[in-house]
Amino acid sequence: MRAAFNLFAPYRDVPKVTVFGSARTLPSDPLYAQARDVAAALAEKGWMVITGAGPGIMAAGLEGAGRDKSFGINIRLPFEQGANEFIADDPKLIEMRYFFTRKLMLMKESDGFVVLPGGFGTLDEGFELLTLLQTGKADPAPMVLLEVPGGTYWQSWQRFLVDEVAPRGLIDPDDTVLYRITDDVEDAAGEILGFYRNYHSRRFVGSRLVLRLRSEPSDDDIALLNTEFADICVTGGIERSAALPAEVGDGDHVDLPRVVFAFDQIHNARLRTMIDALNRMPTT
Repeated sequence: MRAAFNLFAPYRDVPKVTVFGSARTLPSDPLYAQARDVAAALAEKGWMVITGAGPGIMAAGLEGAGRDKSFGINIRLPFEQGANEFIADDPKLIEMRYFFTRKLMLMKESDGFVVLPGGFGTLDEGFELLTLLQTGKADPAPMVLLEVPGGTYWQSWQRFLVDEVAPRGLIDPDDTVLYRITDDVEDAAGEILGFYRNYHSRRFVGSRLVLRLRSEPSDDDIALLNTEFADICVTGGIERSAALPAEVGDGDHVDLPRVVFAFDQIHNARLRTMIDALNRMPTT
């Protein structure tokens, strides 16, 4: 783990996207091209790409990003080959013994996620990521479920959630805002990039949630936020704020505008909707 943290440390300020998908996807499969192309589109915008370093979709993501903008987090398995040609022998490749430590690094270091159709491992990664976003154990982040035109994998997956899981009260209907299903590479890249159009990052200071922004919201923007999102405020309302004393003491993005409120820490899908609203504001 220490080696993995040291690997990423020099790239802390570079945005990163993790691409998940099947090791069994062949280069001739249209899904391979989708993964390669979305990685290339994001790399062109200055993002780096993280994958599991194996074949299939993992290779496609690193091929699209190019070696200079790629990280590989490999896993030791007896029945799959080692690191793919696009990351083999690169200093940004690291090997993990356990799946849980590998998943930690694939998720902790990224600012966005693209998931393509896969088997048990891919579904496990996708559901764990959704759990972390739903419970607030991970910072808010965009998650794209990417398909090929005419494909049915993610739509069928979503029908299971909508028809079987949500009616039993096991998830909230709002939880579907935590991900976006698309078959378009440009749309997928736009979802990742657009999430940070105005939103920058979050931090809790005591019981208050601080959302750091790139543009300061107007009085009308704040009034609209308080109208639409009063339900996720425990007390008081949503306010503009300068950096709080704890942030100043840590030198934590003190130059950015921010909004502050007492978030209930339960309705993280509603928080995601609020972030989307911040990103759509005319002042951004």
